[in-house]
Amino acid sequence: MPLTQREARIVWEGTLPQGSGRLRVGSGAFPELTVTWSARTEQPDGKTSPEELIAAAHATCYAMVLAALLGQRNITPERIEVSAVCSLDRVNGLKISAMDLHARIKAPGLTQADVDGLVEQGNQACPVSNALRGNVEIRVKGELLS
Repeated sequence: MPLTQREARIVWEGTLPQGSGRLRVGSGAFPELTVTWSARTEQPDGKTSPEELIAAAHATCYAMVLAALLGQRNITPERIEVSAVCSLDRVNGLKISAMDLHARIKAPGLTQADVDGLVEQGNQACPVSNALRGNVEIRVKGELLS
């Protein structure tokens, strides 16, 4: 039995180029979001895309894993900032080809070498990284905040 399950639903109306979708998450954590093809492949204009949602999920998951790894070392982070960039490319059609994660960590006693090790360890432990691994190139970068 799963530890947890979460739900999202979309209602799409119209053709791919001219239509749009309304996305809702089961938790109600954020308001209904609009999705369009042009927002996915051109300018977002206040709409979201699957790639943006995957980037948000990955950044969040990765930050949580880094906090857990620091906790295992009895280190309380002052700040963890993670940015994620999800790349959609034309490769035999469309493919999410890469995810770039950049973690910036401020915690007492850490060195840049510690951060370098943490970001790699975090990549291996992150459930979203593991879901994407083998199909999406994941690149991680760590920076020590002073």
